[in-house]
Amino acid sequence: MAIKEFLERKDIRFTFKRYIQDALSAMALGLFASLLIGLILKTVGEQTILLLGENSVSQFLFDTGAKAMAMMGAAVGVSVAYGLNAPPLVLFASAITGTIGADLGGPVGAFVAAAIGSEFGKAVSKETKVDIMVTPAVTLIFGSLTARTIGPMVSLFMTSLGQVISNATELQPFLMGIIVSVLMGLALTAPISSAALAIMLDLKGLAAGAATVGCCAQMIGFAVISYRANGFGGFLAQGLGTSMLQIANIAKNWRILLPPTLAAAILGPISTKVFMMTNIASGAGMGTSGLVGQIGTFTAMGFDSSVWFAVGLLHFLLPGLLSYLIYLPMKKKGWVKDEDLKLNI
Repeated sequence: MAIKEFLERKDIRFTFKRYIQDALSAMALGLFASLLIGLILKTVGEQTILLLGENSVSQFLFDTGAKAMAMMGAAVGVSVAYGLNAPPLVLFASAITGTIGADLGGPVGAFVAAAIGSEFGKAVSKETKVDIMVTPAVTLIFGSLTARTIGPMVSLFMTSLGQVISNATELQPFLMGIIVSVLMGLALTAPISSAALAIMLDLKGLAAGAATVGCCAQMIGFAVISYRANGFGGFLAQGLGTSMLQIANIAKNWRILLPPTLAAAILGPISTKVFMMTNIASGAGMGTSGLVGQIGTFTAMGFDSSVWFAVGLLHFLLPGLLSYLIYLPMKKKGWVKDEDLKLNI
């Protein structure tokens, strides 16, 4: 009982929601602030150098983006600690444990090192008169031990699983196109991070392309079918932000999830079999959020006109059109109504 009371007082809870929902969702913020926004800046700098030649502004954007991507571990460490409600000393030390974890085990290593280090740091926080020394030291020691022991193994498991998914998609592009597109799209709308999941799995190739299409189907699909209820502001919030905003509405009427999910199922195999869309891991789980999914697609496939056409068709036009065409008969039958999609924003 004493241990249980101590853990409750320290806000240490070993639950699925805490690590998979709270910490993983917070990790996505760290990834966006470093790896993903870094990718955007680096790509803009790189492409403007190709278009305009060497210039100081483009080089600055390229260098800033590259540095941001390199600092991914520190950003993930802080964000995971933040998601676990870590006190200041633990939070700041987690920048280091995240960096060590990333060096030894990539994004997964950063996640587990920061999570374990944070929990041990929280356990000793404010328990001694020399808290300023004990708390960061404990955070660093246990975070570093985790990075060196558990991190590489978990990272190997996740990347191996991602490789299996990528290989299976290459061998069975139709079936896996449906599965990957639907599941990654649902992960994006669920209160977990599809972006973090794609990066931890290191999704590549056709699987990454199908994942992007599935995420786009959720975001653009919800943005289109809820336009009457939410207007242009709601359209942008979902289309360029996240379809996760609809979670509360899905809990009230799960049928509103069907149009974008069925659209993802239709578009997944079109992506893998017809257009053979690919992406990189950092763009695979982002959909149209901040246009990171599109930038990742261009990074993987190039910037020629056929890629622009495929992106416009599979990432924007068809997700909205198919979702709307599926939504209309459901609305006529009374299964859903516009008010079911109203956002409280």
